[in-house]
Amino acid sequence: MSTKPVILSVDDEVSVLRAIERDVRARFGGEYRVMGVESGEEALEVVQELKKRNDVIALFLVDQRMPNMSGTEFLKEAIKFYPDARKVLLTAYADTEAAVSSINEIGLDHYLMKPWHPLELNFYPVLDDLLGEWSANFERPYDGIRVYGTLWSTTSYEVKHFLSRNQIPYQWLDIEINEEARVLVESLEEEQRHLPVVIFPDGETLSQPDQHRLAAKIGLHTRANQPFYDLIIIGAGPAGLGAAVYGGSEGLRTVMIEKMATGGQAGTSSRIENYLGFPKGLSGADLARRATTQALRFGVEILTTAEVTCIRVEDPYRYVKLADGTELSCKALVIATGVTTRRLDAPGIDKFTGAGVYYGAALSEAALYRGQPVCIVGGANSAGQGAVFFSRYASKVTLLVRGTSLETGMSKYLVDQIEAIHNIEVRTRAEVVEVEGDKRLRAVVTQNGDTGEKQRLDAAALFLFIGAIPHTDMLDGVVERNNAGFILTGQDLIHEGQRPAGWKLKRDPFYLETSVPGIFAAGDVRQGAVRRVASAVGEGAIAVSLVHQYLRTV
Repeated sequence: MSTKPVILSVDDEVSVLRAIERDVRARFGGEYRVMGVESGEEALEVVQELKKRNDVIALFLVDQRMPNMSGTEFLKEAIKFYPDARKVLLTAYADTEAAVSSINEIGLDHYLMKPWHPLELNFYPVLDDLLGEWSANFERPYDGIRVYGTLWSTTSYEVKHFLSRNQIPYQWLDIEINEEARVLVESLEEEQRHLPVVIFPDGETLSQPDQHRLAAKIGLHTRANQPFYDLIIIGAGPAGLGAAVYGGSEGLRTVMIEKMATGGQAGTSSRIENYLGFPKGLSGADLARRATTQALRFGVEILTTAEVTCIRVEDPYRYVKLADGTELSCKALVIATGVTTRRLDAPGIDKFTGAGVYYGAALSEAALYRGQPVCIVGGANSAGQGAVFFSRYASKVTLLVRGTSLETGMSKYLVDQIEAIHNIEVRTRAEVVEVEGDKRLRAVVTQNGDTGEKQRLDAAALFLFIGAIPHTDMLDGVVERNNAGFILTGQDLIHEGQRPAGWKLKRDPFYLETSVPGIFAAGDVRQGAVRRVASAVGEGAIAVSLVHQYLRTV
């Protein structure tokens, strides 16, 4: 946005227009940017472009008698974009009736009859009053990325979620309730109107952007700088970030590849209260930001919105292929892809995903449910942290747990917090069997696991934390995994005293090493992992230590 509000004059007589600009600039040029346009049609294009850039127009100074579009006709369209701007019509004596009509029709603030000299008597006092009044009520608009869409749109949610996860500030504008936002979107070229629309401070517009286009525009690193690295890390959750910090700090040329945003599932946590060194706790987003900054300081490349599709081995190198066809090679590879929330198979779930049904915490949506009831499904720490966080906004949080108690899968500090919060209700032996709604979620139907009794709960939102599926498809046929897809490492690969098939080294696999020498796994993606943030960070650090040992043996 420009640092100065705009005074926009419109007149088809060039000599008059230049005189107006000169006179206005002489008095107000220090505080305002003075612009002049020679026709109403061209001026409307200028207005639309200024609105896209979120620049401010303080005053319209418009000639009434212009060909094709009169001053009144121009102002009628322009105030749809800037309803608070002051409006002055420049008229001849014969236009007085039209000017008076404009006061009622468009809320005209003043009309000036030509000629208006002397300026100090007839011109400047009028503008002084109008601009003074405008300035007293002026609120500087948001100066960053703006997202235009509809609240219960899955694609709008995905854009907001991506920006939030990558800690990119933005302003959300719902075109169904914000008239100025709707007018702006409708003024765009037809191919740019597909929601959501993202407009950047420089005026560039992206319509229904995918994550890769968004990442490139906001300055995230999306392409590798070189084809070969000492260490490639796939996944930027706590384990990947731990490996990146230690890999970079110990001099390994390191690149970390992440599909969504650094922090992984932990990055969506509202509060991590048992992480060493933070007695007051910290949010997952804060932990991700700190660790990302630390990794970058040690020279680690971080590729965002980059998806690994397959991995192959040609000793002594390991090769990683990305979705865009790029192939990177390395001496050693750390798999830290973590897990994703298991999808719930119940009628209505897919229809309302992103429109009231969310997998994970979806912290960016919390304020939308202020004063409304929400349900959370899950019995582990992530579900408990979500319940505590949403209790600050929702009128009531119902925590639905399949087990017989919270203590089975949740840390005691969280159980104690939940018991102390008056608007959290815990229902054990409860499963979601259906969801209901129209454009958005309205209710959740649960079933008791013991009695089979069903119950309908009013709910504006449903947040699911119902188990984990590992991200290991790219390793199909490369390393050994268990039946659930989790990666086998270390001693889990030794069967009846035998090393894994194809193992050529004269030693057993290291603690975090997979069935392929030089490929390591860390964090939740590994069979037997302790699912705690500190454990994942520790495994990432240990993996780098084992990488060094491996490199000394090849």
